Amino acid sequence: MFNRTKHRTVHFSEPFRLPEVEGMLAAGDYEVDDDEELIEGISWLAYHRVATFIKLPPTADNDHRMRMVAIAPDELDRILAIDRAKHDFAPSTQA
Repeated sequence: MFNRTKHRTVHFSEPFRLPEVEGMLAAGDYEVDDDEELIEGISWLAYHRVATFIKLPPTADNDHRMRMVAIAPDELDRILAIDRAKHDFAPSTQA
């Protein structure tokens, strides 16, 4: 079985919450890793996602250690959509 990890960065404009993580997380850029497995038995290369992790920066609350927290991809997408929606409807300054 062949596996790969895709790395990406997501941005939060405002503090946010993650399921299973206590307290608010600061706005900013966060690294996300998507682990994927090769789908075998087909005639082309295709992968499917098996896990998603978001990297949380070190804080005094977690002994100054970086943490990787598993999150459902659709939950991460939902939280990002809420963050974006808050900034998509900024009032216009045109007269």
